[in-house]
Amino acid sequence: MDGSHSIERCEEVTASVLHAVFHALLEQGVALEGMLLKPNMVIAGKECPRQASVEEVATATLRCLRRHVPAAVPGIVFLSGGQNAPAATAHLNAINQLPGPKPWKISFSYGRALQDPALEAWHGRDENLTVGQQAFSHRARLNSAASVGRYVDEMEAASAGADD
Repeated sequence: MDGSHSIERCEEVTASVLHAVFHALLEQGVALEGMLLKPNMVIAGKECPRQASVEEVATATLRCLRRHVPAAVPGIVFLSGGQNAPAATAHLNAINQLPGPKPWKISFSYGRALQDPALEAWHGRDENLTVGQQAFSHRARLNSAASVGRYVDEMEAASAGADD
C-alpha cells in the first residue's frame, strides 16, 4: 500500500508474484487443495494521485486472481494491507458481488482492519472493555456480510451494540 504506484502497477506486480508462488508450489509438489491463499487486494499506493474506486479495485483484483490462481485452491482470504476498516470491507464485498466464476471461497484474514476499531474503542482501559468487544464484534459481522456480498454502507452507521 505504501508508495505512489498506480492500481495498474499493483496488478502487474501482484500477477508476477502469484505466478512465481504457484510455480514454486508446483515444483515442491504442494497439494493446492490443502491451502489458503492470503494475498493483497489490487489497489493504488497511498501516495498515488488517482485512487481507484471500490469497483475498480474489485474488478482488478478478481481479474488478477482469475488469471493467476488455480481453481484447485479452495479459499482466498485477503489481508487488509493497511486499508482502513470500511475500505477493506467495501472492497471485499464488491469482489464477492462481481458476476462470473469464482472457484474459490473469498473471505478475509484482516489484522488491522478488524482490530483497529476495537482497539480505538477500548484504549486499554478496563471500563472500555465491553465497548471494545462490541466494536470488534460489529466489525467482524460487517466483514462476514462482505464475504458473501451482503454488506451495505448503512451497516457502518449501525450501533456496534446492536450486534449483541
